[in-house]
Amino acid sequence: MTKRIKKVALAYSGGLDTSVIIPWLKENYGCEVVAVAVDVGQAEETSGLKEKALKTGACEFHLLDVREEFARDYLFPVLRAGAIYEKDYLLGTSTARPLIAKKQVEVALATGCDALSHGCTGKGNDQVRFELAYQALAPELGVIAPWREWSIISREDAIDYAAARGIPVVATKKDPYSRDRNLWHLSHEGGPLEDPAFEPEASMFKLTVDPKDAPDTPEYVTIVFEKGIPVSVNGEVLSPAGLIEKLNEIGGRNGVGRVDLVENRLIGIKSRGVYETPGGTLLVEALKAIESLTLDRESAHEKERLSARYAQLVYFGQWFTPLREALDAFMAKLCDTATGTAKLKLYKGKAIVVGRSSPNALYSQKLASFDMTGYSSQDSAGFIRLFGLPYRGRAKMSGTPYPAVVAGER
Repeated sequence: MTKRIKKVALAYSGGLDTSVIIPWLKENYGCEVVAVAVDVGQAEETSGLKEKALKTGACEFHLLDVREEFARDYLFPVLRAGAIYEKDYLLGTSTARPLIAKKQVEVALATGCDALSHGCTGKGNDQVRFELAYQALAPELGVIAPWREWSIISREDAIDYAAARGIPVVATKKDPYSRDRNLWHLSHEGGPLEDPAFEPEASMFKLTVDPKDAPDTPEYVTIVFEKGIPVSVNGEVLSPAGLIEKLNEIGGRNGVGRVDLVENRLIGIKSRGVYETPGGTLLVEALKAIESLTLDRESAHEKERLSARYAQLVYFGQWFTPLREALDAFMAKLCDTATGTAKLKLYKGKAIVVGRSSPNALYSQKLASFDMTGYSSQDSAGFIRLFGLPYRGRAKMSGTPYPAVVAGER
């Protein structure tokens, strides 16, 4: 016999899905619902949530402001790791989910809940991210995923369900986009974007101006890092969240940070998403510029390899794992010397590095110069001969150069 659920902590955003989940849980499980909203930078989206949650049937409402924790303990480690999923996605939603789940679990345990619930669909990545976090943090709690149980099969159905119960929702059949906003980005999915050939409408974008409408004069921004972590913008020392907000404003007005991609979800489905990540894009480019000075070749190449693995872990929801923690330690050690200043030129949607400096720079202008002073070119001959030893050995073994050269060919 299935244990009766008495009280559920719901990860609540006030959006379409979670708005209808509260009455659905009460109607189908006969349980109390504790709505847990976690502010990771949704801006005005947190306004009025308490009134809405209680009006739709929640017995309690909790709003937790974790913007600084999100920036400091989640976004900045991901930035430092150089983690970008499939070369384009800067992991805005992926990075927020484990923190939201963690706070949801904390409230659930503090309020005597015996189950957790979320509004993720059965097709997406977020169901995995939330539930892996639940299993790592509170495996004794039950999990209810309405999208895997109810008869609602589309956003249009959910809109109808809400209308029948007098629940106000932002989404309409005329504006069917599924959006997720936090400090790092704003994502757009669904609706007409499900056709990968459809060009996004200009009105869809919220954080960035159309590059063609950006200022006609370039804007310069200077970012200072200490050990791979950003600390100031244009000479102003800011808190982690404040720094990202400042760069979002700067990047946004210059049309920087738009990405339109088709990505491979964990469960195997390809999904088209459009992302706006203005501040994050500036930080990624700035840190790469500093690391180009401070990381030796072997470290830089190994970081590039492990960055992709780190991004995969975050995207797949494997945040609370020993491997992610171990990779964090590796990245922190590698970035011990990643202190310096990067200068970027922003113009019509582009962010171009135009200067970088570091007290730990391995770059030597004297060695990089075409002036041969301080460098013996004769040393190169021995190096090249040793480096080519395997190729000469192979050629001798086969009796012919590789690839085979036909006389007279050019």
